[in-house]
Amino acid sequence: MKRSLIVLIVLFFSAAVFSQNSDADKVLGTWQTGSGKGRIQITRYGNKYGGKVVWLLNPNDAQGKIKLDNKNPDVSKRKNTIMGLSNLLGFEYVGKGKYEDGTIYDPENGKTYKCVMHLENENTLKVRGYVGITLIGRTDIWTRVK
Repeated sequence: MKRSLIVLIVLFFSAAVFSQNSDADKVLGTWQTGSGKGRIQITRYGNKYGGKVVWLLNPNDAQGKIKLDNKNPDVSKRKNTIMGLSNLLGFEYVGKGKYEDGTIYDPENGKTYKCVMHLENENTLKVRGYVGITLIGRTDIWTRVK
């Protein structure tokens, strides 16, 4: 009897954890930014979520060379290409389609912002970069690429 109770408790908690991961993983996939200039592939690493640039509308600069991360404050990273750049880091799923405690890097200005994401539905992701508090920021609506 005692052994059965322990097994039931373990199964219950395992199901709860699996269910939360399943909900959390709904954000996984490729997303088109609101401007249409890029696509970001969101993946999971451990218990956190992040993303990288996998497509650019204009992958080359005015001289026809592949775009580099030339506005990065870290001079050693300025020769890295924007394609493949990790620009979303450290997001934790907190429930109800919300992801917090992450950062977003904007290669257009070389700045990193605190960021939260909210999965509105299976094809709409609200991404809000901010400075200090979430009220001081900008929200971008991303659409899932199928």
